[in-house]
Amino acid sequence: MLVTALAAYLTLRWIVTGEDVVVPDLVGKDVVYTLELLTDLGLNTKVSGHEYSAEIPKNHVTFQQPEPGSEIKKDRDVRIVVSKGPQTVTVPNLIGLDIHAANVILEENGLTRGVTSETYDESAEAGQIMGQVPGPGTLVERGMPIDFLTALGDRPVNLVMPRLKGRSMRDAVLLLERSQLSLGQIEYVADADLPEEIILKHDPPAGFPVPAGSLVHLTVNRKKHETMADDHTFRLFSYAVSPGFLKKHVRFRINAFGLVYDLLDVLVKPGQRLEVLLPGGKDTRFFLYEDDDLLLAHSFGSRAALPTSLPGLEAGFTVREEILSEDNT
Repeated sequence: MLVTALAAYLTLRWIVTGEDVVVPDLVGKDVVYTLELLTDLGLNTKVSGHEYSAEIPKNHVTFQQPEPGSEIKKDRDVRIVVSKGPQTVTVPNLIGLDIHAANVILEENGLTRGVTSETYDESAEAGQIMGQVPGPGTLVERGMPIDFLTALGDRPVNLVMPRLKGRSMRDAVLLLERSQLSLGQIEYVADADLPEEIILKHDPPAGFPVPAGSLVHLTVNRKKHETMADDHTFRLFSYAVSPGFLKKHVRFRINAFGLVYDLLDVLVKPGQRLEVLLPGGKDTRFFLYEDDDLLLAHSFGSRAALPTSLPGLEAGFTVREEILSEDNT
C-alpha cells in the first residue's frame, strides 16, 4: 500500500509540475514546417481532416486545437486541419495539346473532361485540341467539365462510286484497287440467263459519293452448287515471291463464308515460297497482294483470273489439286 501510494503521488506530481509548452500559432503555416516545429517542441501532430479554403493555400494549416498560446505538457497532441486549396481553380491552357495529355492536366487541377467535338483541319494533327470552353485563365469551380474541339486531321478524299454492274469479277476488283476503294463482302446468286462471274449489283451504287478506302459489297452471278461437299474442304496454295533485293509485303486476302479478311499479312524475303491452306468451296475467292499491288484474283469455282498486265505470273503460283478434307487434314 505504501509503494502504491508513493507511485500515485509521483505520477500526479509529474503531471502537475511537468514541463509546459506554449502552443505556437500554426494557422497559415506549411504542413511540413508545422510538423518540424511541433516535433522540436516535443508535441505530437495529428491531422484531423482537410477542407477547401479560398484564403489559405493548399497543404497549409487552416485550423488548430489547442489554440495558439495555450500551455500543454510535452508529448500531448496538437490537432490540425489542412487546406485543400481554393474551391475554384484557373482553367489551364490546353490548346495545341494531345487529348490524352490534356486529360492528365485536367485531373491534376481537379477538373473533368466534358463534351468533345471533332472537325477536319489540315493545319492540326488528329487528336490535337483546337479550342476549349471555358477558355484558358477562366476561374471555375473544381470538378467543372471542360469541353474540347479536337482535330480529325486532313479531310478524307471523297470519290464517286464507279459503275461495276456488268463487269467481270476480276475487272471489278482491279477497278476498285485503282479507285482507292476496298472489297467488302461478296454474295453469290444464280441467274442462268447471264454470264457467270459478272457483277449483278454493288453497294454503294454507282455515282454515290464515297470516302477513299470505303468497303464495296458485291453481288456476283454464279451457278448453284450441285453438291455441298466442296464447302468443307481445304486447298493448299503455293506462291513464290518475286525476286529482288528488299523484303516484300505479301497479303493473302480471302472472301469466304460471307466475310472478307486477311489470312496472311507478312514481310518475306525475295524468292521465298509461301504455302497457305485455304478453306471453303466454290464460293471462296482469294486475292494475292504483293507490296499492296493486286497480283491475282483466284476462285476455286473457276480458272484463276490473272491481270493481263502481269504476264508470267502463272508460273509463280500453284494450287495443289488434291483436296484436303476435314477427315484427313
